[in-house]
Amino acid sequence: MLDVKQKPIHPVVWMVGAATLILFAASSARHALFHSTAYDLAIFDQAIYLISQNQTPFSSLMAINILGDHAAFIFYPLALLYKIYPDVHWLLFVQAFALALGAWPSWSLARQAGLSEPRAIAIAAMYLLYPAVFNVNLFDFHPEVIALPAILAAILAARLDKILWFCAAVILILSCKAVLSLTVVMMGVWLFLFEKTRRCGLIAIFFGAAWFLIATQAIVPYFNQGKQHAGVGRYQYLGNSVLEIAINLIIKPHLVAGRLISADTLGYLILLFLPAIWWLSPRHLSPLIGALPMLLMNILSDIEAQRDLIHQYSVPIFPFLLIAVISTIADRQKRGSIFWKNVGKYLWNHRNSMRQIWQRVSKRISLKSVKHIWSHRLLIRRTWKGGKLLFANSLLAKLLILWSLLTFLVLAKYGYLWTTYLGYLDTWQATRQAINLVQTKGNVLTDNSLAPHLAHRSTIKLLHQVANGQSLNEFEYVLLNLRHPWHDTADTAASVAAQLKQSPLFKISYQQDDVWLFEKL
Repeated sequence: MLDVKQKPIHPVVWMVGAATLILFAASSARHALFHSTAYDLAIFDQAIYLISQNQTPFSSLMAINILGDHAAFIFYPLALLYKIYPDVHWLLFVQAFALALGAWPSWSLARQAGLSEPRAIAIAAMYLLYPAVFNVNLFDFHPEVIALPAILAAILAARLDKILWFCAAVILILSCKAVLSLTVVMMGVWLFLFEKTRRCGLIAIFFGAAWFLIATQAIVPYFNQGKQHAGVGRYQYLGNSVLEIAINLIIKPHLVAGRLISADTLGYLILLFLPAIWWLSPRHLSPLIGALPMLLMNILSDIEAQRDLIHQYSVPIFPFLLIAVISTIADRQKRGSIFWKNVGKYLWNHRNSMRQIWQRVSKRISLKSVKHIWSHRLLIRRTWKGGKLLFANSLLAKLLILWSLLTFLVLAKYGYLWTTYLGYLDTWQATRQAINLVQTKGNVLTDNSLAPHLAHRSTIKLLHQVANGQSLNEFEYVLLNLRHPWHDTADTAASVAAQLKQSPLFKISYQQDDVWLFEKL
């Protein structure tokens, strides 16, 4: 019987698995504690559920077909998971796995660039410890997180000249969000001009530009009742349409100068680059060309949430920042190797002088010791060379991980798990019981933090969608937490509760700890 030794599992595989479990547990805990929100978890959960039921993915929360939001066709393959069993935790798991999976192409890119194994593993750890990876995972679900490992995989495929794999990765990126088409275009420009992978660069430019025009000028207006994408409203000072904004960026640069050069922008850039600041060099910043579209959109936006590491808007920037880090370290490693080669050449060229020095030193050493050292000269040389490389590799790897861990501890929002997210414990049991009493797929009215638990129906609306005194007859259930109402609709919640208590069309199905469930008779 043959004794077959099992190949050990690669450390990065363990890292991906462990990170997936940690991220999934963290987002699931947030959801279970009623801190997930309708914007955006319930929106996407409802749409994917409706697709899985072969229904039109019309979002009652946004009052549009979900394809009129970001033209994210990725929802259709995700709906296959809901056909197995419809549960929002599928989305939380897919997000956790996608974010963790990016560590593998990060390691592969580092090895492809010539980094040693310890340094490549440190790069994978640096990826997982980047604060935005953890923070974005906590903030509901967003399809663009699936594009994060896909961008890294696309760059790896381009460098390896794997055209089919590159095309597959680009298509996956474009299916996640229409605006990522700009990222794909600029990634193509970078690949074409700086990476000299001209075929992949041209493919990315063509696919990205074509999809941007199709998505913004055809798909989104068609499914959004002829209107422009809602995100255009974040740049109203530049225009009222994508085309008008693009024109004004060119002919009216003074409109954006104040945004580009400001303390707010500086603070955002510090947040983005701080976790990698020691491993960046001006000579290797060309990969950031691919990050320019999202970077500029975040800086120019009226929404402050686009300039932090908590929300999803900075996700497409991080892969290119990581590539810049890998390029810098690879260059330093190469130059370090050249330095030691030059030292060797110098010693060889001056070997006569070195021999004289050795003769002087050897006079003070016993002949026996000299012979012993000389007999082991090859072993000593190999040990010195190996020790030098091992020390250099392990030291830099440790520094990479140490700095990444430090910035993670400062910027990641892990503290929310035992501070902010425990704020609703006094009504947790009552809320669970009330949700379990919603037993049909009838229309529901509730607030932002309860909607993600009731999104599997054709109509669910938030309190801000109903005016004071408006008839509530379209709803079969109204669920309210008056002790912990959503801050923007606290007054509306109290008004709706008072209205329903007096209404002969509704009964109180449940009431405990200021949690109220009204059911239509």
